[in-house]
Amino acid sequence: MLKVSIVVPVYNAGDYIDRCAPSLLHQSLGRDAYEIVYVDDGSTDDSTQRLDRLAARHPHVRVFHQENSGWPGKPRNVGVRMARGEYVQFVDQDDELTPEALEHLHRLATRNASDIVLGKVIGTMQGPSSLFRRTVEQCTVEDTPLMDSLTPHKMFRRDFLLDEGITFPEGPVRLEDQLFMARAYVRAKRVSILGDHPCYVWNRRDDGGNTSSRASTPETYYGHLRTVVEEIKANTRPGPLQDHLLRRSYRVELLRPVSEPRVLQRTGSALERYFSVVRDMARDCYPPGVRDGLPAITRLRAHLLEEGLLESLVELASRTQKIRPHYTVDDVRRRDGSLVLTTTFAMLRPDGEPLTLVERYGRLLLDPELLDGIKGAEDWEVPHPLSHAHGELLVHDTARNLWWFPDTALTPSTQSLGRGRHRVVLTGETVIDPLTLAGGGAMPVGTHLVWANAQLLGSGRRTRLTGGADSPRPPALRVGTPPRLVIPGWGGPAGQLRLSVGRPGHATVPHRVLLATTAAPGVRRAARTVIRRLPADVRKQVRTLARRADPWAAAQRD
Repeated sequence: MLKVSIVVPVYNAGDYIDRCAPSLLHQSLGRDAYEIVYVDDGSTDDSTQRLDRLAARHPHVRVFHQENSGWPGKPRNVGVRMARGEYVQFVDQDDELTPEALEHLHRLATRNASDIVLGKVIGTMQGPSSLFRRTVEQCTVEDTPLMDSLTPHKMFRRDFLLDEGITFPEGPVRLEDQLFMARAYVRAKRVSILGDHPCYVWNRRDDGGNTSSRASTPETYYGHLRTVVEEIKANTRPGPLQDHLLRRSYRVELLRPVSEPRVLQRTGSALERYFSVVRDMARDCYPPGVRDGLPAITRLRAHLLEEGLLESLVELASRTQKIRPHYTVDDVRRRDGSLVLTTTFAMLRPDGEPLTLVERYGRLLLDPELLDGIKGAEDWEVPHPLSHAHGELLVHDTARNLWWFPDTALTPSTQSLGRGRHRVVLTGETVIDPLTLAGGGAMPVGTHLVWANAQLLGSGRRTRLTGGADSPRPPALRVGTPPRLVIPGWGGPAGQLRLSVGRPGHATVPHRVLLATTAAPGVRRAARTVIRRLPADVRKQVRTLARRADPWAAAQRD
């Protein structure tokens, strides 16, 4: 039996086939150990010919052509049935795998007899996800927030899918990925997460043609979301686990049209239409425990939604979108070859004052000044102000667009501001070890930017970790064999903390220029703008070269 079958649904992919194929054809697992199964869903362009040419040239490629079904569900189901591998890895036609993805994923899967393996996702469609903070050998949906990852770009044990009857809905069904993953997660006995190696490159198409971008009416979209909710309810008992699994769709999908920025962008009948649809679903489909387990501001939105207070939701959004994070870098020091940062996080209201809790008659109420005049938000109680408070520092490898999570220990607490007023803060240390940060390995040569992420009272923000004139001067580190020099500094237009990693004695002028420019968001945006304006054939060549290029290869060979 083969180790892995890659299943790729295809419809009118055009030259995206040629972009995706090299990453699949040359996996380090070895051609004798895996296969690629393309299922052509009745393409009307030249995709059919492109796929047949691939199969003619590569013995480990198989192609099946079928009549158009209108969506990726049926082609994926067909691919699973055709697969000859012990495990199945789903890949979309416009995405890629990293060269060693199958090898790492399959090793983790067989070591744990996993039903599902989640590989670290990178690319233009994916930001940092704390789910991939570390590699997890075994977990389940009961003890890990797996519902935060509902795309099917994962590796599945084929017999698990067949024995449990887990399939994609067929035809034009929105949220088919969520329905499939909901079915899989609640049945999986062992799930593994590969967090120390990037595996799946999830790309945003240049023409905006990703399936998820297709337009849909609110009635259609939320009708399909109801199906997902009912699937979860049908396969779990009422109680804390079911509430936990449903809370993600309530918070992310259901509240999206009545939260900033969406609720401030729509007006008139369009806004009222979305409001009516999601309110009906909130009242019909979700047990009370789902709403009760949300953080303070999110729970208030849910309350206003279910009470039918659209104007209050709009006003709340106009105020909460102006909440901004406030942090201080209290100390930066060197310890045992690592950089140790002590930070404090809080949130500020739109007027620049702390977002507070006010104590009245033994109860803690959400900031009355923030909520002043909002009907239905009066005396909004926050019984557990620290239960959803968390934060972390992140390190962004700008050249490779990889996010890493250093060891962070931030503790939430309430600080008294006097006269019965309190604020919630996160305080603690983050240890950046240059020799282990990158998935257990050393930070590669290049520029790495440090970001801050915090969630307090239902307000979440990610921002650059910047410093001012009074900020501590971070020390340089010399680590490893052969030695590497890590030079931290507050730089760039925003004064962001960035870590420049290189070999001692090899920091040439061009190297310094690269360190500066690759860290500048404006430069990267300008480069993308220039590339988009090139003729199509030239643009394709430039992108091909860019994908193959390692901006630090020369520096690493020095």
